[in-house]
Amino acid sequence: MATERGQVIESFGTVNKTVGTLFQYVLLAATLFGLVTLGILLVFVANDAIQPLTADPGWHLTFFVTLVVPTLLVGGFLYVRHSNALTFGATSVGLFVVSLMFSGGVAMVFVDMLSPVTWFGFLLALAIPLAGVVGIERAGRRLPFSAKLVVTTLLFYVPLFGLPGPVGAVAGVPTLVPSVVDLFSSLPVLPVDWVLLSLSLGGIVGVAVGAYARRLGGNRAGVVGGVAALGIVALSAVVGPLAGVTPVPATVLASVAVVPTLAYLVGGAAARPDDRAGLLVPVVMVGGAFLGAFVVEAAGFSGPASWVDWQFLTSAHSRTAVDAGLYPAIGGSILLMVTVAILAFPLGVGAAVYLEEYAPNNRFTRFIDVNISNLAGVPSVVYGLLGLGVFVTYLGQPTGTVAIGGATLGLLILPIVIISSREAIRSVPNDQRQASYGMGATKWQTVRRVVLPRAFPGILTGTILALGRAIGETAPLIMIGAPSVIFSLPTEFSAKASAMPLQVFAWASLFASDDFYTKAVPAGVVVLVSVLLAMNSIAIVLRNKYQTDH
Repeated sequence: MATERGQVIESFGTVNKTVGTLFQYVLLAATLFGLVTLGILLVFVANDAIQPLTADPGWHLTFFVTLVVPTLLVGGFLYVRHSNALTFGATSVGLFVVSLMFSGGVAMVFVDMLSPVTWFGFLLALAIPLAGVVGIERAGRRLPFSAKLVVTTLLFYVPLFGLPGPVGAVAGVPTLVPSVVDLFSSLPVLPVDWVLLSLSLGGIVGVAVGAYARRLGGNRAGVVGGVAALGIVALSAVVGPLAGVTPVPATVLASVAVVPTLAYLVGGAAARPDDRAGLLVPVVMVGGAFLGAFVVEAAGFSGPASWVDWQFLTSAHSRTAVDAGLYPAIGGSILLMVTVAILAFPLGVGAAVYLEEYAPNNRFTRFIDVNISNLAGVPSVVYGLLGLGVFVTYLGQPTGTVAIGGATLGLLILPIVIISSREAIRSVPNDQRQASYGMGATKWQTVRRVVLPRAFPGILTGTILALGRAIGETAPLIMIGAPSVIFSLPTEFSAKASAMPLQVFAWASLFASDDFYTKAVPAGVVVLVSVLLAMNSIAIVLRNKYQTDH
């Protein structure tokens, strides 16, 4: 048995409990040092951007009494009496805050970048081939795989692109059959934008809420939940203008933030009666915030002179730091991340599935494994040079566009997506595969119905973390010639686009002055870090839920 002075054990050498304890505390100290250092840095940046000390003392006192103290009291009581209820309440607040941030980005897309008419036509163009694929699977089980592949490809290609589509455009052939998007957009009479968004976004949210309610309470609860969600989204377009929000942003806000949070609260309270006390957390926080705002307004207390305000989030760049904003860069980052996800997710997951489930264990696959691991550690500026050489120089594409920037960033995170997806697929127990084979399933059926559903949460977590890295990259965008400053939002993938880190870099270099250093740069960093934390929080929640369920 090991002692304080040490004891020699065969195959282990000298075992010393004191050394092990010392090593444990050294690791703890190193971890705390890193966290404290990072926290101090973020506090300094947030202080420059938000400037909380510029508020009146009465403002601080009001919110301390109405918001901070009640929240701490309720949180402490639940932590002592029922920690699960505290987790439920805190999660609901976090869900609303994160979804509120993303609803702002989605609203930006539909207000200034993508017409709701085009969006609805695109959904119709996807719904038609999906219905056709379901029909083929049910009626054509004896069709060979090659025939199914050809028919499925045509079913998706024609509604989305028409005939001959992009292939014919390259060859100079005129359009013979327009796409569903063009046909829908050319209709003489169309519903207003908020109706289209209510039917599309509200329909998607209604289906998701209905499936969640059905899982908790049966078919009747699913129908009631789905109809209620759709009704709330439609009603928001009428109620929103009364609160100063136009119908389109109000519809997006209800679809992305309000309805999912309400569904989580109602579903959690119904499924876990013991955790209903956690509802006190959002009630106290929301009520305290509104009460504090009312008292501050009535008393005339001035709040912090924050640089992260509505003007900063909705304005374009200016030569003066007071008027500078991040709006076009936020829109550019959104389009870039959409492009990256479209390109990297299917390629990365497909490569991971092949390498884990189909590829033989030989020298070639081991060579691929080593190179994928090496590519994950290559500096980002190298991928910028690769994008410049391949897409711009060799293929002759214009510099700095959304498509080229998204493709370059997609190459950057592709090895990370492959590695994380392979780890998620590898974590699926092999016994489940063998059980599927024992039931007579084929390799493809096993992968589709057993492996991928089990591995999907891990795959999605890794992809979100990879997107978090891509949204903070600057060097690849500089190498492909992305503009540091733009004054309007990009409205298509062939338009030039900047991004949040590139805009912050421009403020710190091209417009290097005391005002930009102490005002615009910290505000831009706070917005960028907030988006990264929101994305990482989603990944953490998915990972924890996956670990709890399995």
